[in-house]
Amino acid sequence: MPRAFILACCLVMASLSMVWAEAEPLPFAAPEENSIPAGPDGDLIRRGLLILTDTPRQLPDLVHSRLRCSNCHLKAGTVAYAAPWVGVTSRYPRYSRRSAGDVSLPQRIQGCFRRSLNSEAPAVDSEPMQAIVAYMTWLSEGISEGYRLEGWGLPRLAEMPPADRQRGEQLFVQRCAVCHGKEGQGRLDETPQRYPYGFPPLWGKDSFNIAAGMARLHKAAAFIQRNMPFSSGGILTIQQAYDLADFVIHQPREDYPPKVHDWPEGGKPSDARY
Repeated sequence: MPRAFILACCLVMASLSMVWAEAEPLPFAAPEENSIPAGPDGDLIRRGLLILTDTPRQLPDLVHSRLRCSNCHLKAGTVAYAAPWVGVTSRYPRYSRRSAGDVSLPQRIQGCFRRSLNSEAPAVDSEPMQAIVAYMTWLSEGISEGYRLEGWGLPRLAEMPPADRQRGEQLFVQRCAVCHGKEGQGRLDETPQRYPYGFPPLWGKDSFNIAAGMARLHKAAAFIQRNMPFSSGGILTIQQAYDLADFVIHQPREDYPPKVHDWPEGGKPSDARY
């Protein structure tokens, strides 16, 4: 068989493999915590897990809010459609429209600390950052660059209805205040074995700032509809999720002065709060 023909077949198969990778996402699966290896590598992974699930106490010199990374990345980043970290290392570095440049995974993590935790960020070469990346790398084992994974990010809702903030306030009092407080202040959980990550504050100085992803209407609505109430996600309608999200994101929260540098080439999303 001519070598050129064989080469052509190989190229076709490679192209088909790439198309398959784009069209057929891999099923979502997170490794069990008890599969973290022993030894120094495992110790670093477990350190990263601890930082991500108990962030203020583990990094008190950096984190000034009362939020943990796992408040949004549920169950230590292992829940589909709750911004999981499974497979995240295969997606970075990647281009960011917000910064108009390529962003590495440590840089993306730094942005989360500054915006979503409303805090200072660990240095790229610091021990906390190395531990966080080690944990995310362990979660992502076996997922190659170029492959999509079911459950990445947040779900795409079937519609984007106009939000009613007044209805959202009523829903918050009825459905959300029992966990997050009437003033959105959150609360420490009395049964940490059942809810080990607590109930985070949703506004005020202890919550995420105006430049966080969760301060955007469409992102907040998608997260709420899929994941809230905790362990009972999906019981709210899309309309209810939008009403709640609109109420929450418009409550008082900290500013983020560096936001003036966002989207320098344009393309700012319509639901950005600034």
